[in-house]
Amino acid sequence: MVKKEDLPPCPVATTVQLIGSKWKLLIMRDLLKRPWRFNELKKDLEGISQKVLTSSLRSMEEDGIVVRTVYPEVPPRVEYSLSELGESMRPIMDAMEQWGMEYKKNMQV
Repeated sequence: MVKKEDLPPCPVATTVQLIGSKWKLLIMRDLLKRPWRFNELKKDLEGISQKVLTSSLRSMEEDGIVVRTVYPEVPPRVEYSLSELGESMRPIMDAMEQWGMEYKKNMQV
């Protein structure tokens, strides 16, 4: 997890540092729906490389936003879901979705 002293003094900059990349936002969008397996996320996030997806999920797990659950099965099954902290982003993501829909609607001629 990120240390408090390593975070920017501005709260907006802190949020951007934690979830501000294109891929992290889209991963969160998917995880707000349900838990996903790695390959499901990779297929849904068209254009993301395996390396970037792995790195983003690890970073989000370290930051306490994502929970990685390994099920003791053969073959092993791993699912990613949002933590309580990640779930707390739901209203912000909903607002971003609403803003995006309004923007697209107003841009149509």
